[in-house]
Amino acid sequence: MKKINIKQYKVYYIQKKIEVSASHSLTLDYESKCTQLHGHNWTITLFCRAKELNRNGMVVDFTEVKRKIKGTMDHKNLNEVFDFNPTAENIARWCVDQIPHCYKAIVQESEGNLAAYEED
Repeated sequence: MKKINIKQYKVYYIQKKIEVSASHSLTLDYESKCTQLHGHNWTITLFCRAKELNRNGMVVDFTEVKRKIKGTMDHKNLNEVFDFNPTAENIARWCVDQIPHCYKAIVQESEGNLAAYEED
């Protein structure tokens, strides 16, 4: 019987929730009121993991996560910030790409409307 090395399965996780106020308009191939400039109070939840902690004993610093995401998006017209159609789905992927060790983002643009992006 093969012995399993339990240490190889240990992973650290963090979760950070950020609130952002921002506007956007969507480019769509159908009629929608969302093509007009409008705003949301977005809630963005980020999930990060690492097998090893950094030299400061963290997966990633919560303050750095907030600075990068909120600092880029808060009180902005997202069409002027991003070079992509700022759907909740695209914003979720952008968030994952910005933060080291981030593998998942959930972007809620309003009550009941959320999108998620997760890397394998």
